[in-house]
Amino acid sequence: MMASSVIFIFFFTICGLAAFVNSQVDSCSSNLNINGLPFDSASLHCVNAWSSQNFILRYAQTSSNLWSFVLSAPDANSYIAIGFSSNGLMIGSSAVVGWISATDGSSGVKKYFLGGQSSKEVVPDGGNLVVNTSAIVTQSSRLYLAFQLTADQPSQRIIYALGRTGLMPSSPSFSLTQHSSTASTALNYVTGQTSSLSPESKLRKSHGALGMAGWGILMIIGAIVARYFREWDPAWFYVHACAQSLGFLLGVAGVICGLVLEHRLGVDVSTHKGLGIFILVLGCLQVMAFLARPGKSSKVRKYWNWYHHSAGGILIVLAAANVFYGIHLARKGREWNAGYGVVLAILFVIAVLLEVRLWVRR
Repeated sequence: MMASSVIFIFFFTICGLAAFVNSQVDSCSSNLNINGLPFDSASLHCVNAWSSQNFILRYAQTSSNLWSFVLSAPDANSYIAIGFSSNGLMIGSSAVVGWISATDGSSGVKKYFLGGQSSKEVVPDGGNLVVNTSAIVTQSSRLYLAFQLTADQPSQRIIYALGRTGLMPSSPSFSLTQHSSTASTALNYVTGQTSSLSPESKLRKSHGALGMAGWGILMIIGAIVARYFREWDPAWFYVHACAQSLGFLLGVAGVICGLVLEHRLGVDVSTHKGLGIFILVLGCLQVMAFLARPGKSSKVRKYWNWYHHSAGGILIVLAAANVFYGIHLARKGREWNAGYGVVLAILFVIAVLLEVRLWVRR
């Protein structure tokens, strides 16, 4: 009897888990049978729009200048959005945003013009989209954002966004909060093929390469030269100064690229940006300290040395950490992490060997 009970409990547990998992999943192989949509959704084409967030997009050209869309996403108590862009960037695009609040059940669909990063620049009912009809419904723990656009053909560069949990647009302003995640794609409406876009890819690479080479490598080399090669005076000083100066210039260029990139992409990278600016401030202080360097016989020289070494060490540690964090934000994966990690490992081994040599000589 007990064995039978255990079997029944196990069976219903498995069924319950399966039902829960299936309730969260939609796919292009399943038929769309949703109540409350404002148009017939039986003959829509289907694409996996954003795999990491399980966004499914269904679309069709209903008539010569009318397009129907249904965006499906897990109901995470946040808004979902789809934008149409001319260049793959969020800023300057027009979007349709839908939400259903789990708190009070309020819902809405509204179009926005994404003019910038601040709430004031995200304009409700703005943009160039002509929305014919729209609705948002929830079923089986998923949201279905349905709308029709009047257009000869919508832009092929499509942006998807997921809002922050519990933060929905509300009356009277309907201001849109910063999204938690976004993706930029290209869609071929004829073939249904999608591809990920990496807007401003050259600027991204320039920002990463300049920051990594300047703050993350040359600054370390300059510090190694200053500590372990003082017997070759004054050659060590000139090599140290050149390495640090070049690293500073490359780092400044990397920061400028990063600020331009943030503005163009309209992304929230406040931690990475804050660390970058703090590292830049430390670099500027080091330059000023170099220009105000007291003579070797000065009484304050030892305090200057202490400050210069401490500030430089803090800069190097934060710079290395921010490089890895930037790689994480850019989603460059193991290759970039491994590459920079190998460089750091080589510099570390060199520093250890030179430190041992220094201690032996003493």
